[in-house]
Amino acid sequence: MASATPTASSGAGARPAEVPARSKSRARKAGSRRRVLGQVSWTAGAWIAALIFFFPVLWMALTAFKQESAAYTTTPHLVFKPTLDQFRAVFDAGIGPYLANSATATLLSTLLVLVLGIPAAYALSIRPVRKTRDVLFFFISTKMLPGVAAIIPVYLAVRDLGALDSVWTLMVLYTAMNLPIAVWMMRSFFLEVPGEVLEAARVDGVTLRQEITRILLPIVAPGIAATALICVIFSWNEFFLALNLTSVRAGTMPIFLVGFMSSEGLYWAKLAAAATLACLPVLLAGWLAQKQLVRGLSMGAVK
Repeated sequence: MASATPTASSGAGARPAEVPARSKSRARKAGSRRRVLGQVSWTAGAWIAALIFFFPVLWMALTAFKQESAAYTTTPHLVFKPTLDQFRAVFDAGIGPYLANSATATLLSTLLVLVLGIPAAYALSIRPVRKTRDVLFFFISTKMLPGVAAIIPVYLAVRDLGALDSVWTLMVLYTAMNLPIAVWMMRSFFLEVPGEVLEAARVDGVTLRQEITRILLPIVAPGIAATALICVIFSWNEFFLALNLTSVRAGTMPIFLVGFMSSEGLYWAKLAAAATLACLPVLLAGWLAQKQLVRGLSMGAVK
């Protein structure tokens, strides 16, 4: 009988030990449910936000396939017979030269930004010059001046040089507009390159040009692609300088879109068709470079 008592007490003592294990299991399951619920909530929120931002673009594309009578109504027409008449009208209005001017100014200015920005970013990151912070502040301070405040001296200088209504003038101004932000972006990408890689290359006897072209550029290529795409977007959408410095020969796509706003009112369907065509090059470039864009924008995000 004396031996039975400890046995009973030991059996009774095993039950309380199971309680913490069960509570931990319930806590783990509850935490897993909360994580799953959080992931679903974030995913749903991201999709809702994406649809909200994408809806105007979708509505613009749908309006481009409507007649003017169906586009300019108080009650939106969700069911309609699609037509290509508005796109024909846009091409008949002479969209070709405006597309060519925008493409020329955008591509050449972006190329010039990269040619000038890569050595500058290299000098400010890999081999810092004296007073690097002052140089960086000077670059970014040029973006603090509103374009309206600078348009009069710029206009007078361009007029005296006989360069009004010229694509080359827009190319130079777009280069000056995008160069500061490009230098800042590419500098952050260059700072992510491991110093050991560059030291090993220098020990092997590479020249400065080889170090930049064969070592640095392949590593930071996604960042350069992201920088180039942002410069393309800024240049393609620029309106203020093109409005004040061009008239007939060097008009760009934003100037062409304004032509559909007349004293008679807005031609919604034609304007939507022209805007759709204006968006296609940038959307296509972003879609083709989306992998490099995501990698490039995330390169300098985490130290």
